Amino acid sequence: MTDPFIEALNSDGPNPDLAERLKLYGRFIGAWTFDATRILEDGTRLEGRGEVHFGWVLEGRAVQDVWILPARDAGPSPSLGPWTFYGTTLRVYDPGEDAWHIFWSDPRNQYYSRQLGRAEDDTIVQVGADGTGASVRWSFSRITENSFRWLGERSHDGGATWRMEVEFLARRATPA
Repeated sequence: MTDPFIEALNSDGPNPDLAERLKLYGRFIGAWTFDATRILEDGTRLEGRGEVHFGWVLEGRAVQDVWILPARDAGPSPSLGPWTFYGTTLRVYDPGEDAWHIFWSDPRNQYYSRQLGRAEDDTIVQVGADGTGASVRWSFSRITENSFRWLGERSHDGGATWRMEVEFLARRATPA
């Protein structure tokens, strides 16, 4: 029996009226694995393997993903220390802004961020703030059909300077 919630949330593809604009994030639909590196302020590096899953939702008008670190099949990851997450992003295209509203929620760590995302040449850049009020910039670059690089950066001076905190190097786990 189909779960009514999943049936109501999930979509088979992009909304036809927005299909061209939705390709920005739509190209990630599917399952991915990633090598994760977090660089703490003291230079300590935490490393592990994670997974991310992207899908069409809300009548094909949005892309939702689930990011998991460590990956569910990775077992215990002592090298990550306390750095783990299990969260979701809702990415909704706004035709009036020609941009994406980005909402990240990680209930495990009570970490939330709202951003605005746009293409900048061959990179997707999302800029906003997290629950602490710090400026964050998350980006997808080096995007191919089967790989991408995701960076998480933070600014404590309103965006004048940025410090890289997180890098994910992702590989497609399922064919495009």
